[in-house]
Amino acid sequence: MIVCFVLFLLLVAGCLVLGRSIFWAILGGLVLFALLALRQGFAPRAIWRMAWGQARKTLPVLRILALIGVITGLWRASGTIALCVVWGGALITPRWFLLTVFFSTCLLSYVLGTSFGVVGTAGVAFMALARFGGVDEVLAAGVILSGIYFGDRCSPASSSASLVAAVTETDLYSNVHLMLRTGALPLALTAVLYALLSSRAPLTAVDQSLLGAFSAAFSLTPWAAVPAALMLVLPLFQVPILVTMAASSLTAAALAVGVQGFSLWETAKIALLGYHPGGALGPVLSGGGLVSMVTVLLLLPVTGMYTGILEGIGAFHPLERQAASAAGRVGRLPVTAAATLLCAAVFCNQSVAVMLGSQFMSGCYADQRELAQDLENTGILFAGMVPWAIACSVPLAVLEVGYGAVGYAFLLWLIPLCYFFTKRWFFKEAAS
Repeated sequence: MIVCFVLFLLLVAGCLVLGRSIFWAILGGLVLFALLALRQGFAPRAIWRMAWGQARKTLPVLRILALIGVITGLWRASGTIALCVVWGGALITPRWFLLTVFFSTCLLSYVLGTSFGVVGTAGVAFMALARFGGVDEVLAAGVILSGIYFGDRCSPASSSASLVAAVTETDLYSNVHLMLRTGALPLALTAVLYALLSSRAPLTAVDQSLLGAFSAAFSLTPWAAVPAALMLVLPLFQVPILVTMAASSLTAAALAVGVQGFSLWETAKIALLGYHPGGALGPVLSGGGLVSMVTVLLLLPVTGMYTGILEGIGAFHPLERQAASAAGRVGRLPVTAAATLLCAAVFCNQSVAVMLGSQFMSGCYADQRELAQDLENTGILFAGMVPWAIACSVPLAVLEVGYGAVGYAFLLWLIPLCYFFTKRWFFKEAAS
């Protein structure tokens, strides 16, 4: 078993060094652990049952991920992203630029539920404004990193939130409510810090040419805000997230055809392959579409399959016993935090950190809602802080900055820190 784990870690390291997708290491791990199960005497059918038992928990998340890809393409074509950026640019006060960027990315990430989708659209646009306006790009990237993980952690549309709900078998909307409550204090503290930095690092000029390019390329009527408004409003009425996302997608498609002038065929291609404009908007607005989520759509069930095999052959039993022993000595939250941080650092993947963290710690919790809350406030954020993990390296690569930006991503640091000191009040109220 140790040999398989060593080989798997070598595969992960090889993918990182060669710049290949971590999916190939995860797929290699699946093969290695399936062969290990065969060697231990398990029949192929039994191995499949182990693998599928865990992988099927990811199916609801896969549907959400697919719709996120479609939405990120259609929102670009419908003018929704452009309208958000233009309105944000018009409202930006140079003295409060960083604070505005923070709240704007928080709102967009909550509406869209995807950190990558926000960093690849509004994040790129805000970085262009920062560079043009003389704001430290590392500082600006840290602000954006904070904002995009606000929604990644607590949005009803977030695949991460849905995955946590799936693996802990808890209610998504109840978890979101708890995340908003436990995030209120660190959100306020982060806003204060960015307000102080904003006053010391103001924007010296606004790139009107970039905002003008958005206005010239799209018909930016208030109707373009409807897809985003649906994502904000419908969850308040307990509309299922899949229905909400489908409604937003269809509305964006209708706007792309009826307002922006795309044909039905072009709109369908954008939903599938993404939006790729020419000219000045190409580097800023290109991307999205179902194809942008293909790697993640493949990665998540494969991850579930090999964790299911490891669970079935008892590979986790020693670790689970050690985790239970440590939790009895120092508490559940510190052990959950350490387990998810280790998983994020070793496997370089947010989904693996959540799934393995849940696997190791599930037996330590009498209430799975508490486990879901602890995973959201630790593993989801830690993955965005590990420089070589996908959740961190991809946004930084998109923004074209170094790892120093993580130090300015105050929200990622403050949520676990504040939660550590306040959990006993929040969860006591939630569970009563």
